[in-house]
Amino acid sequence: QVQLVESGGGWVQPGGSLRLSCAASRSISYFNAMGWYRRAPEKQRELIAHVATDVNTASSITVRGRFTISRDAAKNTVYLEMNSLKPEDTALYYCNAQTTNTNYWGQGTQVTVSS
Repeated sequence: QVQLVESGGGWVQPGGSLRLSCAASRSISYFNAMGWYRRAPEKQRELIAHVATDVNTASSITVRGRFTISRDAAKNTVYLEMNSLKPEDTALYYCNAQTTNTNYWGQGTQVTVSS
């Protein structure tokens, strides 16, 4: 059974940074891709970014100008580096891992951005 465990969330002031981690219970090469989603209060879940697990693809991608998703196959872990955080980034952040037939989800880690 696959488990995804997120960590690294917390409270941060606007303009601050956080790095979220998602540790998989098995080699990330088992998955086609891994990614991060978030759900803000009273909003639908939205995709932040996916990164392919194929070693021949880019291991790090920057999206939205402030978020960088990266993978470390040796640690079976995917990261989300978030910079210049804004109050509207406040949400529950979820890790996702995909195979051809299945989506796996972590329990989520809360990120709160406020002064």
